[in-house]
Order: sequence, then structure tokens, then C-alpha cells
Amino acid sequence: MGKFVIKQTATGFKFDLKAGNGEIIATSEVYNTKAACLNGVESVKKNCVGEIEDQTVENAAAVKHPKFEMYTDKVGEFRFRLKAKNGEIIATSEGYKAKASCLNGIESVKKNAPDAEITEAE
Repeated sequence: MGKFVIKQTATGFKFDLKAGNGEIIATSEVYNTKAACLNGVESVKKNCVGEIEDQTVENAAAVKHPKFEMYTDKVGEFRFRLKAKNGEIIATSEGYKAKASCLNGIESVKKNAPDAEITEAE
């Protein structure tokens, strides 16, 4: 089962969503307060049911929010970002060499986020 790990940084709080195997599958921005970070976690849990908008293909069909946007970064790796109903980015992925791996990451968020426990980094 997945879990959200909340961690204090030099400038605030962030979370990582980890799969059952401990791999990080999505990361948040840095929030000013722990309460705002916890709201971010709840937003991911609620919005991770969105469709996938594949921006790696020409003339990609637009998908309404909430959604996962899959895109390629500057070095040609595949990434995704989860956007809430209001269009805000609430979680982002690492870079993947293969598109299939990126799609697996999205599926992992959909599977793990809704019931993931919330813990704090040690």
C-alpha cells in the first residue's frame, strides 16, 4: 500500500507519494505550512481519478480537469503532472525514459493515492 510522506524543508513542507515498494511516484511543491501541505495531500487523493492528457502526441485531445498531463521534458524524458479541478498542479513525477513507465507511474498514483496513509519523514 502507498503512503504520503510529509517532510519539512528549509522553506516549508512537501510530500512524496510512495508506492508499496518505497519508490517515489509523485512529489508536491513546497508549501508554506504543514496544514497547506496536508490540504495538498487531500487534493491528490480526491483528484487522482482524472483522465490522461497525452501531450507527447500531435493534436492531443484536451481533457478537462482534474487530469494527468503527460509530456516530455527538455532532455526528452516522459513526465506527468496531476492538475486539480481548478487547474493547479498538485503533484509531479520524476523523468521516465520510456512512455510505458510514465503511464505505469500514473496508474500507480491512481491505485495508491486514494487510500494511502499519511506519515512524517524521520
